[in-house]
Amino acid sequence: MALEVTDATFEEVVLKSDKPVLVDFWAAWCGPCRMLAPIVEDLSKEFDGKAVIVKLDVDAHQEYAAKYGIRNIPTILIFKNGEVAEKQVGVAPKGTYVEKLNALL
Repeated sequence: MALEVTDATFEEVVLKSDKPVLVDFWAAWCGPCRMLAPIVEDLSKEFDGKAVIVKLDVDAHQEYAAKYGIRNIPTILIFKNGEVAEKQVGVAPKGTYVEKLNALL
């Protein structure tokens, strides 16, 4: 299951991770975010132990959404070594995220 991160835990979980981290910036009211949720859950199982899959609710936790210029949701950022390595705005097929993660492993 994808981890929920907050502004308080983002640095520790995402920026200090020794594995690639996929961050799903989402909100409860966002229809496309709900469409993406099962894909994110599948990725969390598929990449268990290889990458970290997390979700950040942009309504409840705005600091990092603002810092990374998240204007449209869902937005996926994939971090490697504390830096943004990949970005995907909007819903894409699961294979798109798999390819981006595999390229960073």
